[in-house]
Amino acid sequence: MIPFELTILGSGSAIPTLQRNASSQLLQYNGTTILIDCAEGTQLLLKKDKISAMRIDYILISHLHGDHYFGLIGLINTLHLIGRTLPLTLFGPPQLINILQMMLDASDTKLRFELLFHPLAESGLQRIHEDKHLIFSSFPVVHRIPTWGFLISEKKLYKKLDPTFVDAFKPGVSQMLAIRQGADFIDEKGVLHPNNKITLPMASPRSYAYCTDTAYNESIIPYIKGASLLYHEATFMENLVSKAELTFHSTSRQAATIAKKAEVGKLLLGHFSSRYADLTPLLNEAKLVFENSELAMDGEKILID
Repeated sequence: MIPFELTILGSGSAIPTLQRNASSQLLQYNGTTILIDCAEGTQLLLKKDKISAMRIDYILISHLHGDHYFGLIGLINTLHLIGRTLPLTLFGPPQLINILQMMLDASDTKLRFELLFHPLAESGLQRIHEDKHLIFSSFPVVHRIPTWGFLISEKKLYKKLDPTFVDAFKPGVSQMLAIRQGADFIDEKGVLHPNNKITLPMASPRSYAYCTDTAYNESIIPYIKGASLLYHEATFMENLVSKAELTFHSTSRQAATIAKKAEVGKLLLGHFSSRYADLTPLLNEAKLVFENSELAMDGEKILID
């Protein structure tokens, strides 16, 4: 199975602490590297984790609050200075490209590489990109300003043929492709071989859903249904639910409720308020609703399965 790995660069909310940086994550799959949000200091965190920024293929920015993108212009400028020439694909709020261009113009910087910008749409689940292996989608969440969640999904995998069947019947290339896509096989004697008898069990496609910053919002459930791993903000504990509502954030209990209703495989809590030195109470609160909950910790690497 191809490794599908998430690195937590920053798990905190607006104010970074000595223990937690603001929001940034790195997703890696079969040579594709995706940066999700880019708070201040992100490029230093990449260096700390010995990850080359030159490997980044795509950047997804969820919204224009500073703790999610203030590190972006610094990262872009560093890539320019160290000689990147390959295009960099960026997805984000429509205004983002104007902000970046203003900064580049002010510093008289003409990038050595092409910045391919794609604005996010404000309604429904949108397929924003796909390559040979992955599908990228975005969807709006509920926050003080336009904000998006992301879903990164493996494409449906082809079945693998049972080697004993191949050795016995030696199907042609077109027949093998049809079988991998679900067809049955009829041999030279007219005997039907059902697909499930001539192929090996296939793993379900994996997916990663990223939801921050957002108020409790059940409308996202159809978009993230059955995700292998859900990262959902848990800025506050339930005793501060009124503050969460006022600031358009979520509590750990609310994040767990979304995970349970969406029937995800695992919940990863993050975007913690700087008021919490000890995160254990947030985790315990979530586990009462959704047992398979974990805390996002800076520097942690998580395999999505």
